[in-house]
Amino acid sequence: MSESPETVGTDLPVRDVVGVGFGPANLALAIAIEEHNAECPPRERISAQFFEKQDRFGWHPGMLLDGATMQIAFPKDLVTFRNPRSAFTFFNYLFDQGRLVDFVNHQTFFPTRHEFHDYLQWAARRVDADVRYGTAVETVRGIRGDDGVIDRFEVRTADGSTVIARNVVMGAGLRERIPEWANPSARCFHNHQFLFRLGEMPAPVHHRFVVLGAGQSAAEIVQYLHGNYPEAEVHSVFSRYGYSPADDSPYANRIFDPEAVDDLHGAPEAERLRLLDVHRSTNYSVVDIELINELYATEYQERVRGRRRLFMRRASEIIAVDETSDGIEVAVRSGVDGLTDTLACDALILATGFTPAPLEPLLGDLAPKTHPPREVGRDYRLAVSPDVTAGIYLQGGTEKTHGITSSLLSNVAVRAGEIVTSVVTRRGRNGALASVNAQDTYATSEAR
Repeated sequence: MSESPETVGTDLPVRDVVGVGFGPANLALAIAIEEHNAECPPRERISAQFFEKQDRFGWHPGMLLDGATMQIAFPKDLVTFRNPRSAFTFFNYLFDQGRLVDFVNHQTFFPTRHEFHDYLQWAARRVDADVRYGTAVETVRGIRGDDGVIDRFEVRTADGSTVIARNVVMGAGLRERIPEWANPSARCFHNHQFLFRLGEMPAPVHHRFVVLGAGQSAAEIVQYLHGNYPEAEVHSVFSRYGYSPADDSPYANRIFDPEAVDDLHGAPEAERLRLLDVHRSTNYSVVDIELINELYATEYQERVRGRRRLFMRRASEIIAVDETSDGIEVAVRSGVDGLTDTLACDALILATGFTPAPLEPLLGDLAPKTHPPREVGRDYRLAVSPDVTAGIYLQGGTEKTHGITSSLLSNVAVRAGEIVTSVVTRRGRNGALASVNAQDTYATSEAR
């Protein structure tokens, strides 16, 4: 249960934690806080409030393609790796929905994206958290005490309301990466909003689509367009010679383990960056081998039958786009022979990835000088000047310091527990640090 806020000197509420954004990461944090509050003495409970600019909970709803499955196993849910006895596990969700036996009979570790999204929404409805949807945080400003130390933050939202926080947890998510030459429009858009933009797109005239990108999302969109527009050509444009398979072998997958965060954060920077580069094939610009095989089989059968609709534009780049009255012309240059084809299309979909949301617009002078930040504690607390004792925690944007799991679901459960443990141990009451029991479900190895 979220505790009632205190007030200090004014009628403004004071929270131990204010979360910026309420996606899966801060949802996992809200659950960890609820479970902490249920087990600790009243004086050690955490008061928390979350602000989410969207009107309701959602996790990449524009990419909920029919049949698309998760790339991580379902035990990497919001809680299991931290507390498998939690009421918020994916297994308990299945039981609550009356599908536990059916799911087990399905014999898969990888639910569809639709089902996992439904699980996340189910958890967001059940958690006892103070969440203000439709409310964007505008600024986070430090408050200096009489001793000159910043021990609290003033968090101001776009609607003018203000709350005081001892700690802020930045879960603002990712920003779409858009090529410099692209001008987003009804016919040129990022895959993040794919289903929505496709529904708003004018009726196809040229019956041709171009998809830019070599990763899982790009391949899924290629397959979706090819299957749902049976009269249309689909051109997949990427700089590689062919799709590369994701390395999901057991040893390589250890890069996503909670213990890997300890190893990577403690390693010399050069070695950490080397390991991240070596294991890029676990996550970046790679595609599940099953999907690669399906697309290859489709392309091959079209060659057999003589009617081509699926085209792989390998070792290629887009060098120009020009929107017309009824479509968009896309110039695709091959790096192999140097030739350029100009394709009259109905839409260009940019499956070009994401970048961590910048901290400067919200944190101002408190933001780190480098993006992404290079100095982040093992507990995900941003290193700031010594005169700042209030905590800024990062839920994302820490790949260079903590590893590949920074922006993925794999580690949200454990990370949430580590942040709660850090908040509790740093806060204390009446000048003394609060105690952390190693058996508490929110506690992690960092507290032990």
